[in-house]
Amino acid sequence: MRTVSEALRRAIELSPVSDSPRLDVELLLSWVLGKERVWLYTWPETELSDAQQAEFDRALSRRRKGEPIAHIMGEREFWSLPLYVNASTLIPRPDSERLVELALALTESAPSGRALDLGTGTGALALAFASERPAWEVTALDASTAAIELARRNARRLGLERVRCLHSDWYSALPMDERFELVMSNPPYIADCDPHLNRGDVRFEPRSALVAERQGLADIEHIVNLSPRHLLPGGWLLIEHGWEQGSAVRELFTVRGFRAVRTEQDLNERDRVTLGQWPAKEVADDER
Repeated sequence: MRTVSEALRRAIELSPVSDSPRLDVELLLSWVLGKERVWLYTWPETELSDAQQAEFDRALSRRRKGEPIAHIMGEREFWSLPLYVNASTLIPRPDSERLVELALALTESAPSGRALDLGTGTGALALAFASERPAWEVTALDASTAAIELARRNARRLGLERVRCLHSDWYSALPMDERFELVMSNPPYIADCDPHLNRGDVRFEPRSALVAERQGLADIEHIVNLSPRHLLPGGWLLIEHGWEQGSAVRELFTVRGFRAVRTEQDLNERDRVTLGQWPAKEVADDER
């Protein structure tokens, strides 16, 4: 193998481990060469240097073992933002952009405010929101020290150091009187018996960020039940969840006293985000 076109033909080597072997090879080769994917087809006869060929071989070998593209490259784009990624957090996925869209729609008429991201991981949700709402104060929490360090690194990379990243077991690091207009989260929501845990990229992601007790609902229930302590009257809670959990999550919201509860779908038209509004203060105080 010496040329770009010959390197692209090696996609066949990834067929047993990837649903998109051609795309995988394009991404890895573009990364090694420091070029856009379209460049590969514009200059297919370009020869790789010895160093480039060796690096591509190493990357391809890691992918053949099933390692996620994001971990090999060390980054993933989310909301058009380049984010550093490592094995300490979930890899940001396109479906989670739906939560960002909903958060932005809810705050469109608010020139400023305070937003909270629970279980921030790479910081994807918090940083995407902050990039679109420069006048808002944004706080990102995670129980993993490594995740918080990564979120801070991403904030520096994007010039969004104003996003406050704190080590916290859900709400635990927050003062009791600290409240927000918006609380959002993509918490663990997979049951520990789910067979998908043994397939694809999730095999390389931390189980603590994936799995929750009570058929995946334990952490969601905890977030919902404690959220009124940190929501302002009229504030919104948004939670990403599994596509079969919409009904159960809506019930958790409703039982806790939220209003205007609804579930929105993702890019595949499957239930993905449930949201609800904490009622006016005179009602909220009665229900706490």
